[in-house]
Amino acid sequence: MANPGDFAYTVKQQADIVRIVGDYVKLKKAGAQNYSGICPFHQEKTPSFSVHATRQYYHCFGCGVSGDVFSFVQKIENITFPEAVRAIAQKVGIALPKISYNSPAEAEEARVRGKLLEMQERATDFFREQLRRPEAAHAREYLAGRGLDQEMIARFRIGFAPETGFLLRDALRGQFDEEAMRASGLFSWKEKEQSTADSPRSAANSRSAPERPQTPVDSRPSTLYSKFRNRIMFPIANESGRVIAFTGRTLSTDEKAGPKYLNSPETGIYSKSRVLFNLDLAKEAIRKLDYAILVEGQMDCISVFAAGFHNVVASSGTAFTELHAKLLGRFSKNVVVNFDPDTAGANATERTLGLLVAEEFHIKVLTLEPGFDPDLFIRRKGREAYALALKNAQNYFDYLIERARASFPVRSPEGKVKAVNFLLPHVQRVPSRIVRDELAREIAQKLGIDSAVLSQELRHAATQRSSAQLKAPAEAQVTQAERILIRALASAGQVQGDESRVSARDGVDEEFEPARQAQFALSSERLHEGLATEALLDVLLQADLAETGADPLSLALPEADQRRLAATLMQEDEELTPELLEGAIEALRRRHLQRRQRQIQVQIADAERRQDSTVLGQLLREKLVLDRTLAGVAARE
Repeated sequence: MANPGDFAYTVKQQADIVRIVGDYVKLKKAGAQNYSGICPFHQEKTPSFSVHATRQYYHCFGCGVSGDVFSFVQKIENITFPEAVRAIAQKVGIALPKISYNSPAEAEEARVRGKLLEMQERATDFFREQLRRPEAAHAREYLAGRGLDQEMIARFRIGFAPETGFLLRDALRGQFDEEAMRASGLFSWKEKEQSTADSPRSAANSRSAPERPQTPVDSRPSTLYSKFRNRIMFPIANESGRVIAFTGRTLSTDEKAGPKYLNSPETGIYSKSRVLFNLDLAKEAIRKLDYAILVEGQMDCISVFAAGFHNVVASSGTAFTELHAKLLGRFSKNVVVNFDPDTAGANATERTLGLLVAEEFHIKVLTLEPGFDPDLFIRRKGREAYALALKNAQNYFDYLIERARASFPVRSPEGKVKAVNFLLPHVQRVPSRIVRDELAREIAQKLGIDSAVLSQELRHAATQRSSAQLKAPAEAQVTQAERILIRALASAGQVQGDESRVSARDGVDEEFEPARQAQFALSSERLHEGLATEALLDVLLQADLAETGADPLSLALPEADQRRLAATLMQEDEELTPELLEGAIEALRRRHLQRRQRQIQVQIADAERRQDSTVLGQLLREKLVLDRTLAGVAARE
């Protein structure tokens, strides 16, 4: 709290809340003393967030959050009150006194954060110095080959991590204790165990000597060594420009070198789902131009920035998340998505579009020629060619319709159904019913489908969307069958069941492998299409957990899917048995067939209206087979 006479009160008297909030939210004049904007603390499409210049106060009429300049910075930066006071003092140019805290816990939290921030800055200086040394000639050659001059290297504070793992440790050891170094994300270590109880001599003596208490195991970390070695180092800064983490690009071709790009782990100051690379340098340009360019990686981002497009950002060490979308929306609701044109890039674009649509962005998609990411395109074709491509970026739904047409043969009824099924989830995410209706007409026209039929499907999707919004959070909409399939796929590599189980028919049952059984059912029949968990199940299908041994909870997922996965795996209150899994597969199969049954009814009505006897005959035969199949499924239950 700011009281007359203390430093916080002085800062508050001199800080203009309109200017401070305006650094985070795009504000417009809305009266003599009021400014309004989109609330940064909840999702909305109509501005309900108000800042009063005279009262120096903010209030959101949508979510009810309110407060002064300090509470705003505290909430949006997720920092303590003393840190908010200091941050605002720096913004308005007030000299800082010695800081004080409200409690020992608050002081300790700030001390740890301060140490971590200082260590990242020292590491940045260390890596930059190493890049200038003779041993880094190959690193400088790599950067020159990627088109980076000294100005851009300095602007992005790019450095080099040497091959040896001990130089950084030795440089920091005199300034930071081992606990802080281990918490920084800069170092790795191996645990080593020493125990007199386990020595050969004590084992031999134990056969003749009376039993005595065992000596406790002495478990302690071995010498710290740098996590990043022989890598180009890209610092990751927070919104204020403070370095909080790194991405290291390997220069080694050795199989033991690790991943091509290695990211800092999450720490007390770094959460990858809350940080956009280059936002500190791009935010003013985004506000001024009122749109952002979103790319996938650091090199793409740096190359686009170096070409003069300063409103470019990238996700950092993870896929684009819901929190990224909310963060970007504070600066502009207009975005051009420019991911790689390969299959992985196209899939990432689709996931990202869904998150941006949900946050009500105005979206365009820039698709470059096959084989060209933004970095290579600019180096090969130049700035002007990229500017022209940017100008001709597609509306996001035109892009999706093209994707549907390219993926499915829309000349056949089956292809049209698949194309519509591909597009419907994207339409369903659009908040505005008017926009959904417009999209329905556009899809119908471009896919050659009767608009009345498509409108019926869209109305059904819109109803589902509305009821899902009213009922509960996304986790509650997942059925028990979906949870069982998620558990099955996530169990890849684990042994299930009891080896003593005996079949009455032919002896010992084969080992129960739920992951393989689930993979076969979902891959061959696509039973999960149209489900809320479709994207999550697809990621689990493609992850090959049995081969990689990865923890399913470590997969890069959108926040909602991450929550679904965690909630499912943390509540495994029922044993995963063959009967349970088969029941779940049958439930999804029935739902899948019923969905197709509804589609056929619509298509039959359309064929009858058009008096198309050929198509009508095909649909009636398919309906007959489908009815029999559904009857068989019901009989097995």
